Amino acid sequence: MLVSADGSVSTDIYPGSELKGGFTVLELPTRGDAVEWARKIAVACRCPQELREFMYDPAS
Repeated sequence: MLVSADGSVSTDIYPGSELKGGFTVLELPTRGDAVEWARKIAVACRCPQELREFMYDPAS
């Protein structure tokens, strides 16, 4: 999932083969919350954000 700098959400992957910048890991209760945070970050940074889901580890 890709969240564009204008806050729009699509099912595309990050464009191009270059990764510019870093990454942010957030532990959130729902995927909807993750989309909202990705939207906030994309607008604040003025650059698209790729959203990826990691498996939850209940032992952590």
